[in-house]
Amino acid sequence: MTIHIGAGAGDIAETVLMPGDPYRAKWAAERFLENARCVNETRGMLGFTGQWRGNPVTIQGSGMGMPSLSIYANELIRDYDAKTLIRIGSAGGMQTSVAVRDVVLAMTASTISTPSLGFFREMNYAPCADWSLLSAAAAAAAGKSVTTHVGGIYSSDVFYDERPDLTEQLTRHGVLAVEMEAAELYTVAARHGRRALAVLTISDHLLTGESLPSDQRERSFSDMVEIALEAAFA
Repeated sequence: MTIHIGAGAGDIAETVLMPGDPYRAKWAAERFLENARCVNETRGMLGFTGQWRGNPVTIQGSGMGMPSLSIYANELIRDYDAKTLIRIGSAGGMQTSVAVRDVVLAMTASTISTPSLGFFREMNYAPCADWSLLSAAAAAAAGKSVTTHVGGIYSSDVFYDERPDLTEQLTRHGVLAVEMEAAELYTVAARHGRRALAVLTISDHLLTGESLPSDQRERSFSDMVEIALEAAFA
């Protein structure tokens, strides 16, 4: 048990999927895991452990933003010895070639600042995904009908951004999508020698203004979760 995770010893699997929304963790556990049981309710940040094709899996909410994600990733690794951490979440498209409902596999995650910035001081550290997970996820996605993109994303530390100039430059430089957690996940995982990846569903688009209707999100998010699970145990 930690300050933020109430699970006991042995309650957390070595493979952890991390949606930002705790209720998405509940939905994913009920839909994809066998014998799923709730192992964490502390502060309402739900976590569940069960089996996927006989493999132990935990699905633990991370909250919104890099500071919240950093807390859960650090405790999962330090106190529960999680070895593979995969963020499953939504993102905003930033390229005309990336459409709503598409899946993005984040190879790198650019950011202005993260909770880990103090470690590096003047150094511009480049957070990136674990190659074994990234390549396995790309292979898993190839067998599905969903359009998938592999490349760089932007992890923002604000949701209501008022930097159209920054959006323009990120788009110009080929950044595929924006979300709020992956850069810190990649940094924390690298620090501790663990595997990390972000598998993201495009739920809205910064350029077109299109948004995925709420009644269609569950079907679209299923592809993302399946890709993450198949990559974890490839």
